[in-house]
Amino acid sequence: MQYKELRKINVSQYIEKKNGLSYLSWSWALDQLLQLDNDATWEYLEPKKFGESLMVFCKVTAFGKSRTAQLPVMDFRNRAILKPNAYEVNTAMQRCLAKAISLHGIGLYIYAGEDLPIADQTEVPDNPLLIIAQEVTDQIKSGNIKSAHERCEGLNQTDKLGVWSLLNAKTKLALKKYLET
Repeated sequence: MQYKELRKINVSQYIEKKNGLSYLSWSWALDQLLQLDNDATWEYLEPKKFGESLMVFCKVTAFGKSRTAQLPVMDFRNRAILKPNAYEVNTAMQRCLAKAISLHGIGLYIYAGEDLPIADQTEVPDNPLLIIAQEVTDQIKSGNIKSAHERCEGLNQTDKLGVWSLLNAKTKLALKKYLET
């Protein structure tokens, strides 16, 4: 399978939330990977110390390509743990495995702060609010924040809220910062 196909897989119903963060269970991600590529392999590389904290690494080889992810050993608030114990390191290693799998495309959009896979540029959504949300996102990406804001200003309150709910976290943040200036 190609990355373009894997990135379209909708994993939304398998997303778990903890302390406001979205993630995929490493076991679910691994199961999906092995169903798609029975020859996939993974290995944990040597952790690296950063002061008293630790960064773990995982390399996943699938579909003929190797991709490596890194992840600090973190607590429930996503802060690096000083002098982590074996359980904390193991937990980070399994999370890193899920992240390395996502580098092949499965669930990568979660790390972009989105709840749905990124559609192909050639796909045209049926919902007019999706079209507007895509336009706003594209304008933000190209640095036209004022135009993105103006695109939403002509909408009624219900449609504004609908478009807002479709935007990813980075786009929302850019619009919030623009309104604060």
